[in-house]
Amino acid sequence: MDIRGETALRNTGSFTSPKSLAVIGASNTPGKIGYALVMNLVESGYKGMIYPINPKEKEILGIPCFPSLADVPEDIETAIFCIPARKALDTAVECGKKGVKTLVVITAGFKEIGRAGAELEKEFMSICRQYGMRVLGPNVVGFIDTHTPINATFLKGFPPKGEIAFISQSGAILASILDWSISAGGIGYSKIYSLGNKADLSEVDFIAEAVDDPNTKVILCYIEDVTHGPEFLKVVAEATRKKPVIILKSGTSQSGALAASSHTGALAGSDLAYNTAFKRCGVLRVSSMSELFDLAISFVNQPVPRGDRVAIVTNSGGPGIIATDRVEAHGLQMARFSKETIEELRSYLPAEAGIYNPVDVLGDARADRFKFALGKVLQDESVDSVAVLLCPVAVTEPLETARVLIDYNRDFPDKTIVAAYMGGQALAEGTKLLSNSGIPCFPMPETAIAAIAGMSEYRRLIEQADTKQEAAYFKPDQKTVKAVFYDAHRDRRLALLGSEAAEVAEAYGIHAIPIILSQSPDEAAAIADEIGYPVVLKVASPKILHKTDVGGVVIDLKTPDDVRRAYVDIIENVHTYLPKVIPHGIEVQKMVPKGIELIAGMTRDVQFGPLIGFGLGGIFVNLIKDVSFRLAHGLTSSEIAEMISETKAYSLMKGFRGDKPVNIGAVSDIIYRLASLAVDFPEITEIDINPVFAYEHGAAALDVKITLS
Repeated sequence: MDIRGETALRNTGSFTSPKSLAVIGASNTPGKIGYALVMNLVESGYKGMIYPINPKEKEILGIPCFPSLADVPEDIETAIFCIPARKALDTAVECGKKGVKTLVVITAGFKEIGRAGAELEKEFMSICRQYGMRVLGPNVVGFIDTHTPINATFLKGFPPKGEIAFISQSGAILASILDWSISAGGIGYSKIYSLGNKADLSEVDFIAEAVDDPNTKVILCYIEDVTHGPEFLKVVAEATRKKPVIILKSGTSQSGALAASSHTGALAGSDLAYNTAFKRCGVLRVSSMSELFDLAISFVNQPVPRGDRVAIVTNSGGPGIIATDRVEAHGLQMARFSKETIEELRSYLPAEAGIYNPVDVLGDARADRFKFALGKVLQDESVDSVAVLLCPVAVTEPLETARVLIDYNRDFPDKTIVAAYMGGQALAEGTKLLSNSGIPCFPMPETAIAAIAGMSEYRRLIEQADTKQEAAYFKPDQKTVKAVFYDAHRDRRLALLGSEAAEVAEAYGIHAIPIILSQSPDEAAAIADEIGYPVVLKVASPKILHKTDVGGVVIDLKTPDDVRRAYVDIIENVHTYLPKVIPHGIEVQKMVPKGIELIAGMTRDVQFGPLIGFGLGGIFVNLIKDVSFRLAHGLTSSEIAEMISETKAYSLMKGFRGDKPVNIGAVSDIIYRLASLAVDFPEITEIDINPVFAYEHGAAALDVKITLS
């Protein structure tokens, strides 16, 4: 049984506060991992009991050493493995019999080395689950808690105490960041976790622990994958309502799209699923390590902006313009000052100064001019955040100006203040004072504005999560869907025929233009007489994905003779292009008036389940690639409205250049019912409804493709 989820750490309390631990494979030889671990535990000030385990040693660093776990007379809460992988299984059994609760497996040589290692890891985890032991790793560098305190790693140095929790799947990145943080100064951590192979405990478990940690204000993650998508969404969505979760996710390959047969699947790709999932649960995704820590420092030290209105105070016009451009590029607003603020700025600042935002106090400004301008700007109710930009000139007073910012940071605790000291040695003292006093100070205006933008995005994500509206419930005809799928599986088909797919859509209340399968020219003509002209004929074969490419579609047929001739033509065309394909017949469908062509579809992601796509349909799908995505599970009416509004199709739907608007509610209803179908039937791998014709008074699905697993 896989013991995971919200309860992961409840059996052990805080993972990083064990009352006792054993270092299995402890060593007296400097340079060995077993020596570094014991030394780090001692030097970190860990107050619990340490039990080095090594049959060849009597003591290590003055601590009594035991031949085996069984020889330790007291209970052991956590065991750290510094032993060869080949000894892991027997040692795990020994830990289980001793009653150890958690294992930290530094040891490498498991699934990261290939099939043999994967089998060893599987057997190792089977033993651990048998004894109810939780596992960090294998292949990790360990963990740190600066408040416990404990350093259960083999890395050099112990980071400053702080309020940032850092979770890293890569041990090398963790080691590099830790070393950089110690040398950079001003960055303190509450907890640090190395995930390694994530055979058991993952980022989900440690996000859940960090969010309940009173010493943590912001949670950072470097991850390469998510192995338990639904659990991640549930736990992290709850976490982000309490604290910011910022993730750098590497591996942005679109290779996952190559195997997709539908338009929706081809447009999605693996990385888009992560973007969609992160947005759903309120995660801030960043693209670089520097951005990760820029945001972390900002969240730790400054309040989240109340709104998107940004003011800029600068002593140079160029940086002010650059910052203004970045404000607009990030979707923020330049604050519009009140008449009183403008008049007060005009009365004090030189005539050449800029007073309308950005406020340019000019290159000869000393600290007193910054003080006046910044004070008036912060007092203005239309300002949510301020970026102060300082360039070094002969009269610049970086230290005094820094003190002005520090005073105002105390006087205006609800407003976000960041700085950009654009220089080197001349501004170094001021930069250091600001950083040490809780005001993020960046080297360039772009990064300062990016920090404000990231914090504002977090606010918007949480606000959206709090205002989501559930879509109305409906009761679908699942029996019909099951019967259609049964017939397809009985015929050993993974792709439904068009008539079957339309029947499935109708069973979920998606209005699909009926398609009827015929087996002869006369039968096709009879069907056309019954449903009314004009009609369309399409070849019916799960082996033909793009029917028009092989002459498998004929439109605008207006008489029985037209239908009979078209039937024969299609059969001959298919035989010419694909002589080995035997069609199931020819589908007959009534033609309908042309509407705005849209696409609604679904592709199933490995980690996060079904993804719903929407955008411009018809020939525009691959040409413009105007598609927005959301997760099908828990899809709300608010999210559907968002995804529609994100597309270029939305401009057409609202009525473009005098055209009448279409029924957006009917399109929204199709998207919601499509999501429900995907959730209810996990055997569906892909769905394409292309095109959906949207009209002033409704919407209809013309061509439905469904692929099963």
